[in-house]
Amino acid sequence: MKADVTFPSNNLTLAGILFTPDTPDTPDDHVGGRLPAVVISHPGGGVKEQSPSIYAERLAAAGFAALVFDAAHQGESEGEPRGLENPFQRAEDIKSAVSYLTTRADIDPDRIGALGICASGGYVPFAAQTDHRIKSVATVSAADMGSVIREGLGRTQDPAVLDAMLDRAGELRTAEARGAAPQLEAWIPDNAEELLETATRQFRETYEFYRTPRGHHPRADQGWVLRSVDLLAQYDSYAMIRLISPRPLLMIAGSEAETAYFSREAIERAAEPRELFVIEGATHIDLYDRDEYVTPAVARLTEFFGKHLAG
Repeated sequence: MKADVTFPSNNLTLAGILFTPDTPDTPDDHVGGRLPAVVISHPGGGVKEQSPSIYAERLAAAGFAALVFDAAHQGESEGEPRGLENPFQRAEDIKSAVSYLTTRADIDPDRIGALGICASGGYVPFAAQTDHRIKSVATVSAADMGSVIREGLGRTQDPAVLDAMLDRAGELRTAEARGAAPQLEAWIPDNAEELLETATRQFRETYEFYRTPRGHHPRADQGWVLRSVDLLAQYDSYAMIRLISPRPLLMIAGSEAETAYFSREAIERAAEPRELFVIEGATHIDLYDRDEYVTPAVARLTEFFGKHLAG
């Protein structure tokens, strides 16, 4: 079963979908008839109806409540300017989703976990570092957007690039103060088809997911506010990841993912209990929706949340 829901985050109304088991387990499997729950946060540029709902539907079939939602400034949620990618607001949205679940009579407030996909594989651990209500933390194809902005994917970016972006961010803030509209940058450039032959595999797969019927959603087309770079550049997903301990951390990555180094390094910095689960043959985007890779990921997540959110 699924139902549209809304909840507040920093005085903005966020839009979500709550998935629950179609056939709840016997009451003995739940504390006071209440369900364990998982908050699922979407990739940068994504919306709740894409990969988060794929994982939510499967976790609900395994007996969990699963809440997906659009981040503030994105999708169906409130927030101006549209397309702002604020990592600190993103973390607040995750905490607000947890707060919403604690108010529901059908959810056990002591059995709430969180799952972040792609950019939210950074935002979820970041939020969980200081929100002890999140009892178990998991990621799929995690990426640290702060690092991507500062250093580029694979850390090959010339430092001058960041300096130029920050100069531009300041110019755009000034322009907005003088009445200009926020400048939107496409997550995937409009001339993407022309670039496919020489682009990286990550770019080609991102294009295929977001710009073809495979994963396209109309609300994922809005782009991001370019001045977001001065927020992202000062953000570090995993600087204090050790604070998640003694709560458990599971990070799932594809063996062929260009982003896999984020998960490997984060696990090295984390304290026990921690686990890196590698899915052989999978790329970063494969874990968004490819059944042959999502199935083992969900199986491990079900085992992980089942153990650590047990009554």
